[in-house]
Amino acid sequence: MAAIHEQQSSHESYPEKGQTTVTVLDERRRAALAEIDNAPFSWFHVKVCLVASVGFFTDAYDIFAINIAAIMLGYVYGNTSNQLSTNQSLGVKVATPVGNLVGQVLFGWLADILGRKRMYGVELMIMIVATFGQALSGEAPAINILAVIIVWRFIMGVGIGGDYPLSAIISSEFAATRSRGRLMTAVFAAQGWGQFAAALVGIIVVQAYKDAILEAPFPCRVPVDYAWRILIGLGCVPGVIALYFRLTIPETPRFTMDIERNVAQATADIDGVLAPGKYVVDEDVPVQRVKAPKATRADFRAYFGQWKNLKVLIGTSYSWFALDIAFYGLGLNSSIILTAINFGSPTGNKTSSLYVYENLHNICVGNLILSVAGLIPGYWVSFLFIDSWGRKPIQLMGFSILTVLFVIMGFAYDKLNSSAPGRSAFVFLYCLTNFFQNFGPNTTTFVIPGEAFPTRYRSTAHGISAASGKLGAVIAQVGFARLVNIGGTNKFVKHIMEIFALFMLTGIFSTLLIPETKQRTLEDISNEEQEGYIRGVPGS
Repeated sequence: MAAIHEQQSSHESYPEKGQTTVTVLDERRRAALAEIDNAPFSWFHVKVCLVASVGFFTDAYDIFAINIAAIMLGYVYGNTSNQLSTNQSLGVKVATPVGNLVGQVLFGWLADILGRKRMYGVELMIMIVATFGQALSGEAPAINILAVIIVWRFIMGVGIGGDYPLSAIISSEFAATRSRGRLMTAVFAAQGWGQFAAALVGIIVVQAYKDAILEAPFPCRVPVDYAWRILIGLGCVPGVIALYFRLTIPETPRFTMDIERNVAQATADIDGVLAPGKYVVDEDVPVQRVKAPKATRADFRAYFGQWKNLKVLIGTSYSWFALDIAFYGLGLNSSIILTAINFGSPTGNKTSSLYVYENLHNICVGNLILSVAGLIPGYWVSFLFIDSWGRKPIQLMGFSILTVLFVIMGFAYDKLNSSAPGRSAFVFLYCLTNFFQNFGPNTTTFVIPGEAFPTRYRSTAHGISAASGKLGAVIAQVGFARLVNIGGTNKFVKHIMEIFALFMLTGIFSTLLIPETKQRTLEDISNEEQEGYIRGVPGS
């Protein structure tokens, strides 16, 4: 970098015009990018990983805590059978994925327009306020509390959706080439711990209110009302802790260089970020704009008008769509599926306080088992192999195995559900699907869109891909709610598994459209020629 700064100072003192200046700036840009790509793993990378991870931990906690909270809401605000109606349950569960879809597209686009740093933290503020709002929701003659919760969960979903492209792009653009996959996977793996924490906090809260529940008259509305509010409300705590660090994270040099087109500032930023010590913005660094490809409607059409680029966006979007059909179809309904196979269901009088306590406790334990046995190990096995084996083989393998597992769970459902050993086998297969979703397409569909597009469209394209996934989640949730009770309570679960198998099969074919991105620089993956990327300087 010393040589680069010598070049920089000489050009500030004696500005050259014409082709020589352009060539020098172009070389400076490529040298600066190479410094990021070849940087040794440092404390700064750890900080980026931790700051982004806390967001995903909070995201998963907030999304999947509703699994347990929906059962609690049924006791407090449900119908005569002490359950939420189909539409009420659907509303509280689907509101967040709908908000995700909006947030992913909106924040993905804004991060490419206004900057990663400027938007990072805004989405977390939205999540914190909306989570707190849910916990304080109240009933009134003119207001239905479930409608209030649905509105707050939609707003929270917008914030969570914004976290996807922002965290992916920030971790991707700061990472070195050789460890980029592992850094992004470590960020995303926090989802598993978030789901685990939701189940663990659920157990702790239910245990804390055990005496109050057992002493209260059925359906124990007062203690259960306290329990769900604490369970949901605690979701904003990690977000509050992470907020300061998000607001103070530096802008990525790639954004400064390729979107703001200020090579001098980006070069200084790289030194400030990668050198030991605190990142400081140097106000004296000259603004040195360059002419380079700029995000416009015409440029967007020109870039994605080429099949080699469009097929990547189709591949990342549809793969995420197919995956989330099953991932959220299972994840948001694991309590229903555990109940459907009578796994850990309490025995005894269903109108007793003891039944309420045992039912809530068993559902929390069941969700905990699912996260520990499948979700968390899957993320970390992906972490081990993603930079050596590659993204595409992991995704192909995952979709292939998931197809087989869902076929078995669907077509052998009645046989498995007919005996206690069979039900245990079903839970084992269920854990395997969780494992191969995460050691498979759930991780890779997050990582690849954060790498496969040029800087000026990277966040937008990631937002489009992620929003396609959440469209799948919404369809899965609506479909699950409408289909699950056809023929009787939970009688259609086996056919839902068969439908999931079909979508996993289609995911194999969409994966074939995606390039392998391991050990390649972001600029190389973008399908754009880097030599001569800078085309001039204003006024030259």
